[in-house]
Amino acid sequence: MRVVFMGTPAFAVETLRRVVEDGWEVAAAYTQPDKPKNRGMKLMPTPVKEYALTQNIPVFQPESCRGEAVLEQLRGLEPDVILVAAYGKLLPQALLEIPKQAILNVHSSLLPQYRGAAPINWAVLNGDSETGVTIQYMAAELDAGDILLKKTTPIGPEEDAAQLYDRLALLGGEAASEALALLRDGAAPRTPQVYGPQYQYASLLSREMSPIDWTQPAQRIVNQVRGLLPWPCATAEVGGERWKIYRARVGGGSGKAPGTILSAGKAGIEAACGDGGSVVITELQAPGGRRMAAPDYLRGHPLTAERFS
Repeated sequence: MRVVFMGTPAFAVETLRRVVEDGWEVAAAYTQPDKPKNRGMKLMPTPVKEYALTQNIPVFQPESCRGEAVLEQLRGLEPDVILVAAYGKLLPQALLEIPKQAILNVHSSLLPQYRGAAPINWAVLNGDSETGVTIQYMAAELDAGDILLKKTTPIGPEEDAAQLYDRLALLGGEAASEALALLRDGAAPRTPQVYGPQYQYASLLSREMSPIDWTQPAQRIVNQVRGLLPWPCATAEVGGERWKIYRARVGGGSGKAPGTILSAGKAGIEAACGDGGSVVITELQAPGGRRMAAPDYLRGHPLTAERFS
């Protein structure tokens, strides 16, 4: 089968890599335009573009997929399948109708749970014990297409969203490979989604989600720290400074007012929470500093404040 791939970030690279390694014919890779990054604002290629060029795959980077010229270009490639993984742009109905067999999307949740932009983060924020990837037939409505297959994986109790992202990227490649084989063999199922109130939409993250509310239960705060990585990160204010919090774990009981600092030493910084428990901060970044273990920070910056604000 002849495949056109559409994707942009590192997550998508693992799907494209698996498709290439399995020997599928990749006619082209579509990805977002290069964007300026870092202090020099130099134009940087997307991860998908970087990998595709190493495999001599033609790369196209249209600003939009709605123009007739882009649609005609895609039709000229004569794809049997268009495979999409975190492309980052909405695709018009005219594009969905181009491939001879199907247009498939790799989504990083077990649909219909967590339709939307940040499914990996929300699974961790909500303390889920399991997630996975879904291969779906694309439809005009976001993440609403019929399901071809799902692959599940447990979420580790200390695993953060950045770590889970890497694992699901690999799982997405496996799932895409299986889906292509099923299409080739004429054995690909279609299961309609039934979306109800028991399923959550995975909305975009924002900086407004960062500040820790110490009146919350300890596990919920730890999930917040895990779920907001790599961006926007959980934050905590102490002594007039706002720290980014990268690692934390549930501590013991406290009985103190929420936010009270119980200890600060070799184990980290322990603070009381709203459920009578505590959270131990083990990795942080202070303003103007670098990310480091909390005990290392304390050696150069003795903590004098009595509580988090």
